[in-house]
Amino acid sequence: MIPNPLVRARVDSLRLIDTTLREGEQFAGACFAFEDKVEIARHLDAFGVDYIELTSPVSSSQSRRDLERIAALGLRAKVLTHVRCRADDARAAIESGAQGVDLVIGTSSLLRRFSHGKDIEQILAEAVEVIQLVASHGLEVRFSGEDSFRSELADLLWLYRAAEVAGAHRVGVADTVGVADPLTVFDVVRTVRGTVRCDIEFHGHNDTGCAVANAFAAFQAGATHVDTSVLGIGERNGITSLGAFVARLYVVDSEAVRGRYDLASLRELERYVARLAGVEVPFNNPVTGPCAFTHRAGIHAKAMLAEPSTYEVLDPGHFGLERSIDVAHRLTGWNAVRHRAGQLAIALDEQGARELTLRIKALADVRAISEDDVDALLRDATASGAVPEAVR
Repeated sequence: MIPNPLVRARVDSLRLIDTTLREGEQFAGACFAFEDKVEIARHLDAFGVDYIELTSPVSSSQSRRDLERIAALGLRAKVLTHVRCRADDARAAIESGAQGVDLVIGTSSLLRRFSHGKDIEQILAEAVEVIQLVASHGLEVRFSGEDSFRSELADLLWLYRAAEVAGAHRVGVADTVGVADPLTVFDVVRTVRGTVRCDIEFHGHNDTGCAVANAFAAFQAGATHVDTSVLGIGERNGITSLGAFVARLYVVDSEAVRGRYDLASLRELERYVARLAGVEVPFNNPVTGPCAFTHRAGIHAKAMLAEPSTYEVLDPGHFGLERSIDVAHRLTGWNAVRHRAGQLAIALDEQGARELTLRIKALADVRAISEDDVDALLRDATASGAVPEAVR
């Protein structure tokens, strides 16, 4: 599909809010020391995110100290904190030195009943008061209806209009439980876009595997800010993955993405956070997964050797990575085998490559083989003269 040129034009203006230091702290098993948080913040800043969101200063005394010290680092990215829509929480956020305050309150009937017990009128009155408080101190302020996609849309629009009038710089649409799908996200965000003139932020959880797709749909519909975390870590199954979402944007406008983000630093950032969180980088992780740029099937390898874009929508070189052609298996083709021979300074004609390919397939049908096995076959055949036209 050819990207919509209007969407492409907006890639450079999209703002990423990375919340690894807030949402990521809610990931099971995560416990970041202050030094870890500083390193993550510096990595994120160097990568190029626009905002870094930290845990509420009222969560714990350590959370408050960490927020105050990271806000004072002088990072290029703006430091935000995420708090309940309460005046006391907002005051603590203002005093922390953060450059922006993200206010949140549950707006679905479930959260109104079982979380805070307030009706929509009460939520509106408190939201206006707290938004005005934060805005009066010259800070960016976002108001978000938690569990937006199980809330009444009419309630959300009413609240968002009032929030904008009260001084909110942006309103947040939150798929708090991962219930939404891309079409629903697009429709809701487009409706919000037609209701308010302020910025719109999307926050999406991955409970049903739609976080990246939903975030991209929100962007297509007019969202100006998207929440991410490194590797998508967060509450339960996490949220939109920073690397995966940037890869999605790269497909739309690689030039803009390369100009804004230090793509080559992504792998180091993800490995660092994975280590701290006690997890491995997933095998199918976009861009940095162990096999992300490994090609195996014979017909794929043939095309890849002629033109990499035949089976790659991302250029690994732009991410500081390299592609590989796997020849050690029964699906290999003679073009891949001949390419491997060339890497070993062994020149094969087509006939020789085909004969060696049959031997590799036969061995792979008997047992699992490695690249070392293939290399040994290549060298043995060359040394023995069994392969025609081999240069020894």
